[in-house]
Amino acid sequence: MSVDISKFPNLALADTPVELRSLPKERLPVLCNELREYLLRSVSRSSGHFASGLGTVELTVALHYVYNTPFDRLVWDVGHQAYPHKILTGRRERIHSIRKKDGLHPFPWRGESEYDVLSVGHSSTSIGAALGMAVAAESEGLGRKVVAVIGDGAITAGMAFEALNHAGDVHKDMLVVLNDNEMSISENVGALNNHLARIMSGKLYTTIREGGKKVLSGLPPVKELARRAEEHLKGMVVPGTLFEEFGFNYIGPIDGHDIDALVETLRNMRNLKGPQLLHIKTKKGKGYEPAEKDPIGYHAVPKFNPDEWALPKSTPGKPSFSAIFGQWLCDMAAADERLVGITPAMREGSGLVKFSQQYPNRYFDVAIAEQHAVTFAAGLAISGQKPVVAIYSSFLQRAYDQLIHDVALQELPVLFAIDRAGLVGADGPTHQGAFDISFLRTVPNMVVMTPSDENECRQMLYTGYQCNQPAAVRYPRGSGCGIEVQTEMQALTLGKGRILRDGKGLAILAFGTLLHQAKAAAEALDATLVDMRFVKPMDEALVLSLAASHHEFVTIEDNAIMGGAGSAVNELLMRTRQCKPVLNLGLPDRFIEQGTQEEIYAMLGLDSAGILASIQAWQQA
Repeated sequence: MSVDISKFPNLALADTPVELRSLPKERLPVLCNELREYLLRSVSRSSGHFASGLGTVELTVALHYVYNTPFDRLVWDVGHQAYPHKILTGRRERIHSIRKKDGLHPFPWRGESEYDVLSVGHSSTSIGAALGMAVAAESEGLGRKVVAVIGDGAITAGMAFEALNHAGDVHKDMLVVLNDNEMSISENVGALNNHLARIMSGKLYTTIREGGKKVLSGLPPVKELARRAEEHLKGMVVPGTLFEEFGFNYIGPIDGHDIDALVETLRNMRNLKGPQLLHIKTKKGKGYEPAEKDPIGYHAVPKFNPDEWALPKSTPGKPSFSAIFGQWLCDMAAADERLVGITPAMREGSGLVKFSQQYPNRYFDVAIAEQHAVTFAAGLAISGQKPVVAIYSSFLQRAYDQLIHDVALQELPVLFAIDRAGLVGADGPTHQGAFDISFLRTVPNMVVMTPSDENECRQMLYTGYQCNQPAAVRYPRGSGCGIEVQTEMQALTLGKGRILRDGKGLAILAFGTLLHQAKAAAEALDATLVDMRFVKPMDEALVLSLAASHHEFVTIEDNAIMGGAGSAVNELLMRTRQCKPVLNLGLPDRFIEQGTQEEIYAMLGLDSAGILASIQAWQQA
């Protein structure tokens, strides 16, 4: 149920940016207050990303107020902070459905609104995409403006710096807004810096600055002296030297919660030529004290009562796979001082908090830089360390070349702990871990393991750590089946599966946690049920022995069917001339939408009832 808009009279008049731009500037501060409160009331009822959006309220209002969106292009990075943008672009009444099945997408999405010009979910893509749009805008000759908004965390990625470097080189008209909500680049945020930003973005300053350069262009020694003097003076008040070296005109930092300063500065910058960078300082969770104090805890929230100033306490239950990994990592670190833990900015999500506290000198958060994380691990392995890279399945996609070239090609003992494999649920298509089996099983020297429960996960992590070659253990988001986890660690025999139920005629080969959903089908059909454990090396001897005594196969995995574990079974049977009917169950050839994990597995026929129904329909066809 949406929030009653009648309680927000100014926001009610700004359902679209066109309506927003019709309001007098004097009403914008009140509008921002209402938008922040509306966001608080909406997300607390529905769950979703929270603290980031609270921090970008004024910026969102100012951008849509100054720029002629959607004709002018506004490109968001990642999209956690885009809830206010969705509210102001005709989706206010549907914001309660965000991240739900058939609801609004959790991030900007091209198919959802003309105001979402780039579908996002992974970070650090905004500047590169915006530069492409800026080049196209110049070709159009229609006066279209392009703005990219990127956070201080996202700008740590190599892609962002690659795009900055290119933008400075081609020198097209575009604006990059650096939304700085954590980095201590400058503490001088307030009236003085706002005043300086107004001056530096105004026509008088830029005219004098550019005119001075032209006058001095014929005098190289003097020009160089002037340039150095300008950088020295400017460096005393703003930290823009780095961006200036990339070829950007740097403005700021200014208070990102001062709507008047933002509007005036953006108006001044809108018609400046060449690449511009506006540095703003904001606060995550702005306007809601609990979120300001704990922006990580309030990054993504469940339903909660905003008047209680506390998130609901989760009831103790089965440990998550992330927690199983985190405990194993600490236990393994205690046993082997060579172990090093690496994460690309996902300490909390990957279960590394405890490890980072107990072993700070062996813990490395490399920021949002997945490619670097993998090559950094390669360097450690070459030097005799035992690196463990904790990474989400969909984020590992960004480091595929490094995995192949820097790790697998050199047969280095790097362990990849792949979290969020399979369907992640509410974060939708950008975050589903649908492809890791497919892209890992093609890489020589890799060991790829699919634990079916928590204890298998712990033992496989130990197995991968000890096998002295590149290895990956993939496990899903959330908790397992509640099986007891053995403290003792024992290495499994590489490439050996296990038969859990002997049956007749039909053999069900399960890869990963969907094994438990397959049990009911195995019982109902009197089928043999196998926990395959390894995708690579696969237990070929076991599969071929089953082929001699069974006339049908079903493979089950929470990965894309195309190129997945089932495909490996098909290839083995064809290669050995075992012409058996095989039904491959897994994720279909499309990007999977958001919803709860239970909803999506049921929709795809990968819950217990769906698996049985699919097998029966296949047998009867």
